[in-house]
Amino acid sequence: MRRNWSAFVAMFAVTALAACAGEGGQAGEEAPDTAATEAPTTQAPTTGAAPAGQPPAGATAEMVAAGQQTFNTVCVACHGPDAKGTQLAPDLTDQEWLNTDGTYEGIISIVTNGVPQPKQHPSPMPPMGGASLTEQQVRDVAAYVWSLGGGK
Repeated sequence: MRRNWSAFVAMFAVTALAACAGEGGQAGEEAPDTAATEAPTTQAPTTGAAPAGQPPAGATAEMVAAGQQTFNTVCVACHGPDAKGTQLAPDLTDQEWLNTDGTYEGIISIVTNGVPQPKQHPSPMPPMGGASLTEQQVRDVAAYVWSLGGGK
């Protein structure tokens, strides 16, 4: 079992690095600056990303935008650029939640703890998608995922 987990982590790291290489470097601070000068919006201009919606209670449009950036560097490898899922991970834009209840706090818990034994997909999700995320980044990416329309 340990060998399978190691192989998954290695595969995820290679896939994540390849996805990051295609972005041409890290995105700057443009989204927060724009949000500060204009009416808050949740649709960041990131190519290929699923459009964000309204933030959950306890989150802000700025958190959703920051979460979209984190999603596009960490989560996209398994959930896809449109967050509609892949063979490795589920669709995050529909109303069906497989491993959580779909609440903002439930999504935070999944991002924090991962999914060691997914109900319908072959690959486990490591805690924080295998990245080292801060508590704020976890809350931000959970706000983005919730905003995609499937959050309860």
